[in-house]
Amino acid sequence: MESLVKFVQDEFVTRKDLPEFSAGDTITVYYEIKEGSKTRTQFFRGVVIQRRGSGSSETFTIRKMSGSIGVERIFPINLPALQKIEVNKRGQVRRARIYYFRGLTGKKARIKESRH
Repeated sequence: MESLVKFVQDEFVTRKDLPEFSAGDTITVYYEIKEGSKTRTQFFRGVVIQRRGSGSSETFTIRKMSGSIGVERIFPINLPALQKIEVNKRGQVRRARIYYFRGLTGKKARIKESRH
């Protein structure tokens, strides 16, 4: 049954050509918002907290600070409204899911930039 689901995902779900990114990277996600009959593009720039899942059900979580309040947003990789993703900075972290980043503020919330 699992292989059947994987086959359907590979065959019928269109893959977007997105850049490689992982936890610790600072990225900008451009996505489309529909307001009534109008559509506009909005962006969300922040640090990737995690990537979870595989195939067409994969999602990634981004966290940004809006004033003094942390805002997190979960995006599915195959979201039709997703237009593009830009990698602004590559971060060097030791974990795949950096939940500890939620508790850090100020200078402690800096992530070392990797050189690759």
